[in-house]
Amino acid sequence: MAIKVAMIGAGSVGFTRTLVKDILTVPELADTRFALTDINKRNLDMVHQLIKKDIEANRKPAKVSATLNRRKAVEGADYVFSMVRVGGLEAFKTDIDIPLKYGVDQCVGDTLCAGGIMYAQRTIPALLDFCKDIREVAAPGVVFMNYANPMAMNTWACNTYGGVRTIGLCHGVHGGCCQIADVLKIPLDELDFIVAGINHQTWYISVKHRGKDMTGKLLPAFEKHPVYSKREKVRIDMLRRFGYYTTESNGHVSEYVPWYRKRSREIRKWIDLNSSWINGETGGYLRVCTESRNWFETDFPNWLKAPSPEYTPANRSKEHGSYIIEAMATGRVYRGHFNVVNHGCITNLPEDCVVEAPGYVDGNGMSTPIVGALPLACAATCNASIQVQRMGVEAAVHGDVMLLKQAMLHDPLTAAVCDPPEIWQLVDEMLVAQAQWLPQYKREIAKAGKRLANEKRLGTKSTRGAARKETRKLSQMRRDAKAARAMVAAAEKAGKDAVKSRRKKR
Repeated sequence: MAIKVAMIGAGSVGFTRTLVKDILTVPELADTRFALTDINKRNLDMVHQLIKKDIEANRKPAKVSATLNRRKAVEGADYVFSMVRVGGLEAFKTDIDIPLKYGVDQCVGDTLCAGGIMYAQRTIPALLDFCKDIREVAAPGVVFMNYANPMAMNTWACNTYGGVRTIGLCHGVHGGCCQIADVLKIPLDELDFIVAGINHQTWYISVKHRGKDMTGKLLPAFEKHPVYSKREKVRIDMLRRFGYYTTESNGHVSEYVPWYRKRSREIRKWIDLNSSWINGETGGYLRVCTESRNWFETDFPNWLKAPSPEYTPANRSKEHGSYIIEAMATGRVYRGHFNVVNHGCITNLPEDCVVEAPGYVDGNGMSTPIVGALPLACAATCNASIQVQRMGVEAAVHGDVMLLKQAMLHDPLTAAVCDPPEIWQLVDEMLVAQAQWLPQYKREIAKAGKRLANEKRLGTKSTRGAARKETRKLSQMRRDAKAARAMVAAAEKAGKDAVKSRRKKR
């Protein structure tokens, strides 16, 4: 019998289309039934048309359906993916712009810092709703795979409160592996890696070539590389001081620690504005997501006319999802790096937190080996983030505004920039701005509004950020349509959720 795969938040063109292609590359999965669901009918219809066209062009027996009824999509599913951005770009804009008024300058704002913490408050209640549907109507033994950020907090909440075993998936580890192979001038398939930590703060604690440890060679290799020496200044500086390279891009990692974005006049020395947004541009991901959404909605008829991608092994992406399904369905072993509950895998991180660590998948399911202890500086950095994540999860589940403010108070970058009164008011302002997506805070939001009306405003900085670029207009993007189309897919791949649907307003 064909397996059924449900995709929640399937209105994401690049990501949904890629996952379907990857799964149908596997011969044994050619008759998979895909159920796409979203709350944005227009985006869902467009993606449904594209995928149906692709399946027909590749002459696969797979079936694809689309519905606004999430429960119907999940019913009988063997695998469920979540790819949602709750609040869409409207909420995302407040994640970036309101903290800027208080001096908190973020590149991405979807994992930690002020934006990431608030993103969790919007997303976790939605995910717990998904888990309820999965528990009640999905197939026995269903596997729930979360691609939505903030990865660690979302996966933590689902495993603790959702009653569904949830695996978090991210491709950041692979990108760093490719960089390391490049700087060492060694083919990627000849290197063996052990990478462990927490999502977006994972460390290459072992890099070996034919049994020889190469970790000590990384710093000089990165320092003299003609491209990475300019684009990865934060990561190289942390490698210099920690002894280990970290997985996430320069812009991402710069906002998880207190050292590189706390003084606006110094931000530009740590980032590269002459290349991709992901290297540190203020609000870079928001800009690219906005451009991608606008372009896709305008250019959709051309996407529909263009040749479909070929479902061949050469065109299969490195996203973990299809490989996990292949391993579980066929018994072929797959090794990857996954976000799972720690349970002693990394011995100097809390048992109940979500770690990103090596894992193996086969017909018996997923197994996570014991990594042991992280190097002390790496563990210290992860532990600081984990305590913020813990408070963020509990605040989101229980609607605890004091815990939310305490999470923000302990966030490394927010604390490096703001004093406690500023943080308290920053949270109040974000609660009020995002009220329609925060049902668990309904009573507290009314109180926050009253406080804001009676207090002296502290978020008074008039700035667009230390390194911000203008969002391009459609007329500008039309000058290079090919590059614009590539950007849509690349933006989603970089952040996993570029054109995501909104949760229904309450």
